[in-house]
Amino acid sequence: MPRPPIELEGRPLLDIRSLARRGPGRRDHLSPAEIELITRTVNRTPEVMVKVLTRGGQDLGAVRRHLDYLDRKGELEIETDDGQRLSGKGVERELLDDWDLDIEEDRRRATLDPRPDRRPPKLVHKVLFSMPPGTPPKKVLEAVKNFAREEFGLKHRYAMVLHTDEPHPHVHMVIKSVSEQGERLNIRKATLREWRREFACHLRDLGVPANATDRAVRGQYRSPKRDGIYRAEQRGESRRVSTLIEEVGRDLVMGRFRAESGKQTMINTRKDVDMGWWKVSDVLVAQGQRKLGEEVMRFLGRMPPPRSDREMVAEQLRKLDRDRRAREERIR
Repeated sequence: MPRPPIELEGRPLLDIRSLARRGPGRRDHLSPAEIELITRTVNRTPEVMVKVLTRGGQDLGAVRRHLDYLDRKGELEIETDDGQRLSGKGVERELLDDWDLDIEEDRRRATLDPRPDRRPPKLVHKVLFSMPPGTPPKKVLEAVKNFAREEFGLKHRYAMVLHTDEPHPHVHMVIKSVSEQGERLNIRKATLREWRREFACHLRDLGVPANATDRAVRGQYRSPKRDGIYRAEQRGESRRVSTLIEEVGRDLVMGRFRAESGKQTMINTRKDVDMGWWKVSDVLVAQGQRKLGEEVMRFLGRMPPPRSDREMVAEQLRKLDRDRRAREERIR
């Protein structure tokens, strides 16, 4: 299957917002790869998720504990970059010894900036690859393995574990920050965009429908997981979410609820996205793709309005209050 052109360098394959801008760079033609992406998007093909876990990774003890958590204390199998499959108690320590992370930690301490406010560089990066419920877990693992082989093979050491204890199958990967050639891996937004695109390509190569677009292009502005304010407790987010719920609930009771100050930015982004999709539809019709152009307009019409975190929590609290009142009425 053809890959998106390499000259993209992490930029979106289809930059919807740029299509809305006037000027000499205004587009009047869409490439076959762009049309394929548009088709997947309007048909709501499952979106891949690639997320960097930011906490930990700076010291050897934290890395060992993370691996211990990933393989459930030796119960799950760890697959490595050199094809090994490790399981059982103590394999985490063996893996880190093989990666010479203790030497890397000692070297880092010897050259560490003495300023106390400067965070030490990471020994490893922790990355999560995930797909929606219903995706075959083995296909997810195979796609991640193929991606890692192409992206990090003979450069960065890595290990991965497949988790199927939640509805959405996901793979945790630990990547050694410094390559075998001594180069440090820096993960930026453009890097993640490119990784998502490649992960989706590998899934499609295995026959799994998968797409990789920016959330704003689909009318989403926050991760879907934040919609479930109570499920957050299962992910260790209870303190942050509980605080937000308390603040929003208090504001609703006192009649002073307001969305975040960044709401206007979300509205402006949505205007650009809307205009971009209008332009996409026009170009598709001009290229003889009238049916797809009409599907684009239906897709745009079904987009939910932009909502902030506070607005989503407020909506759920109002619904909970309505449900409570309805139950009370039935009891009377």
